[in-house]
Amino acid sequence: MITIITILILLACVVLAFFILVQNPKGGGLQGSFGSVSSQVMGVKQSSDVMEKGTWTLIGIVCGLSILSVMFFQKPEAALKSKAAQQKTAPAKAKK
Repeated sequence: MITIITILILLACVVLAFFILVQNPKGGGLQGSFGSVSSQVMGVKQSSDVMEKGTWTLIGIVCGLSILSVMFFQKPEAALKSKAAQQKTAPAKAKK
């Protein structure tokens, strides 16, 4: 389960990086990148709102998945007990 959550976190981080890199720090955003195509389809203001909402949503997803992943980690005490149990059941090495 932890592998699936880790993959989802990595995918969300890649998409989040794309959203952040596409945004223009001066407020141009998609308007400067795609010209009039974005203003004809979605409108300039709406495209920047979509990018901002997508950024905040992905930040929430990454945070939520990170918190969720902690629940699937094995506790240190349990790991030590299982290691001790394996050592008890292992045959002793022969001395030469």
